[in-house]
Amino acid sequence: MNNRRAALWMIGAIFSFTSMAIAGRAISGQLDTFEIMFYRSIMGFLIVLAVAKTVGTLGEIDLKHFRLHLLRNIFHFTGQNLWFFALPLIPLAQLFALEFTSPIWVLLLAPIFLGEGLTSRKLAIAALGFIGVLIVARPEIGVVNIGILAAACAAIGFAGAAILTRKLTVQNSLTQILFFLTGLQILFGLLCAGYDGDIALPSIATAPWLILIGAAGLAAHFCMTKSLSLAPASLVMPVDFARLPLIAVIGVVFYGESLDLYLVLGAVLILLANYLNLSPQAYRKVFSN
Repeated sequence: MNNRRAALWMIGAIFSFTSMAIAGRAISGQLDTFEIMFYRSIMGFLIVLAVAKTVGTLGEIDLKHFRLHLLRNIFHFTGQNLWFFALPLIPLAQLFALEFTSPIWVLLLAPIFLGEGLTSRKLAIAALGFIGVLIVARPEIGVVNIGILAAACAAIGFAGAAILTRKLTVQNSLTQILFFLTGLQILFGLLCAGYDGDIALPSIATAPWLILIGAAGLAAHFCMTKSLSLAPASLVMPVDFARLPLIAVIGVVFYGESLDLYLVLGAVLILLANYLNLSPQAYRKVFSN
């Protein structure tokens, strides 16, 4: 029963992430990424405060691990801004495929930040994932695709945030993590969006999309956390892989984006690397003999 509930929560995360991408695309030409993050964080902050007050967890918030929260949110804010920056520049399937390299970066960065060992299995998985990245990105010598570069760097930002979240969850509740996530990113967004003294205000056209981005972003994190609390990551995270074909179909149907063999092949290799990382048993079956 728990496995089924966990899968349903993960499906909720998939639709939340997808909704955020659609909403971000809708307003990408009217607000810059810093403004989007600023308004998204305000929306999320209000939701966190309202829910925490309702369930009685406001008292859990303290400043004991503020430096770690600050560093985590620098990583996340950077990654999320790069993600929104890449959103209108490259096909949705390409963006999501590169985003799925984040767990592979976690493998490589965890020895530095968490003291975890870097085994031959992890190196093989990372190599497989990055072969997929090269196929998806197809870099040309002397040519830089700023959208692909931004999406790839966004994955590194998300990886850094994920690693620091691991450290924070040992002694911090979900309310604390989400409070600092939204609160600090209001400050970051204000500073970055307002450095030139000009912050665009939401219009009647953009306000509904901003509300959707704020609510969907928070819902995605909550659904994923809830899912992982009910079942092991090796069981529920493969459900998240459905996000890639779903967004690919949306890109084709609603935005006229094309899918080619290279993108499909590269995405399959990236998802395979993620699956092998989650399932040591599957890794042994693939690489034994």
